Amino acid sequence: MLIALSIKNYALIDSLQVNFNNGLTIITGETGAGKSILLGGLSLILGKRADLSSVKNASEKCIIEATFDIANYNLETLFKAEDLDYEPQTIIRREILPSGKSRAFVNDTPVNLDSLQVLGERLLDIHSQHQTLQLTNDDFQFQVIDALADNSKVLQDYAEQLRAFKVLKSELKKFQTQKIEAAKELDYNLFLLKELEEANLLDGELESLEEEYETLNNIEEIGERLTTTHELLGNPELGIVTQLTEIKNQLTKLAPYSADYKLVSERVVSSLIELDDIFAEIETLQEALEADPNRLNTVNAKLQVINNLLQKHAVAEVSELIQIKNDLSDNVSFTENLDTVIADKEKDLLKVENQLSTFATKIHNNREKAIPGFIKQLEVLLETLGMPNARFNVELTHSETFLSNGNDELKFLFSANKGGQFNELKKAASGGELSRIMLAIKSILTNYTQLPTIMFDEIDTGVSGEISNKMALIMQQMSKTMQVFTITHLPQIAAKGDVHFKVFKEDVEEVTQTQLKRLNPEERIVEIAQMLGGINMSSSAIEHAKQLLN
Repeated sequence: MLIALSIKNYALIDSLQVNFNNGLTIITGETGAGKSILLGGLSLILGKRADLSSVKNASEKCIIEATFDIANYNLETLFKAEDLDYEPQTIIRREILPSGKSRAFVNDTPVNLDSLQVLGERLLDIHSQHQTLQLTNDDFQFQVIDALADNSKVLQDYAEQLRAFKVLKSELKKFQTQKIEAAKELDYNLFLLKELEEANLLDGELESLEEEYETLNNIEEIGERLTTTHELLGNPELGIVTQLTEIKNQLTKLAPYSADYKLVSERVVSSLIELDDIFAEIETLQEALEADPNRLNTVNAKLQVINNLLQKHAVAEVSELIQIKNDLSDNVSFTENLDTVIADKEKDLLKVENQLSTFATKIHNNREKAIPGFIKQLEVLLETLGMPNARFNVELTHSETFLSNGNDELKFLFSANKGGQFNELKKAASGGELSRIMLAIKSILTNYTQLPTIMFDEIDTGVSGEISNKMALIMQQMSKTMQVFTITHLPQIAAKGDVHFKVFKEDVEEVTQTQLKRLNPEERIVEIAQMLGGINMSSSAIEHAKQLLN
């Protein structure tokens, strides 16, 4: 419920602060006094786009702030979805800066207008005779029937299954498309895979094969050079090993004479050990060296295969070819298994579809059971509201498509005259009739669901005294379970309120300002008397006002 409202620098309002109570709150005032200004300010709280022209003083900031008690509204999930901090007493603030820029805050957290509108719809419903299109909206009509049918839980279950159904259907379509596309490429992919598998590739083998090829292809030169090296090292008379051995012998004899000689001698010994090792390694290389034309041909052929594959697949490393082979293998395997995957998805989809149909059937049956009682209640209330010949019907038909709230299509049908044909509500009812129908429906809904605060804006226009009294009684009954505001020109309705506010203009320092005042009992008698008899109220008007209030 709305518990406080603060407006600063908006239209004709310089500064206004007011607290509200539960129950039925009446707002009255002469035409042009500024009731629309109050509604305009509240509309900004609900997410309406701001207009700099509505700011009273364009050089100062306009601030509109509303405090709501939302403890009983079960809005925690909504706040979480909109990434807002939940508070049982929630404050919504709109600011219009002198630059024309608008900002919005929920519990001091900045929000965009979309989030504000989503939240505002759950907090405050401003309804006027010119705003009855909601009544002809399919979503609203379903909300009405589903509230009476107690479909809340089964609709949640249905929505979860519908999400799963859509995901599975999308996945199935994706796999079916992949199957069509993959079938076109399967033969080519199989050819590429076979080619790579037959190459029997090993990571790093390109470098090894190139090295082996160079050795086999130049074996004569290698043999000659190894022989020459071996002779230079190991010749018994002039070989390097022989010469170094003699040097070692000479220096070994000098070692006892000086540390310097000893150090040089040790270095020569180390060199000789290394040279002996090299000599032995060269002998091993000579023994291993063997011409093998067949192996040379094999290596050359494998190198040609690898290089051709590298060029064909536009890569530089064998490891990349191996990855391509693995990817092709996965792709071919996936393609060959798509029939199984598709069959499994079809089974899963059918299972979810059956469950979805079960929920949809339950939703439909609950709606069918609720409709007769709804029609009966509505026609009784409409008769009370001066529409004795009004007849209502709800047409519920099955759809082959799973919709967001079941597989039903819904139409509210209406006939205003006895013996008249039923027609769609938006075509058959006038603005005044729609207004009374909406009041009746909202009244019925209060018995089945927690409605947001509702503000009726002069929906009693053109209504007779007796009917207005009936409307007031309905509003009064609604206000027992929810907060109700009504802006009215009719004394019969004004007298039924728990609290009465008056909107009026006054000149302050030659500047016209709109004010909102809570009336005490005596002031209320005067206000209603003036509504009955005009500004020059008679004693009979005052007595009549007292009777209405009593």
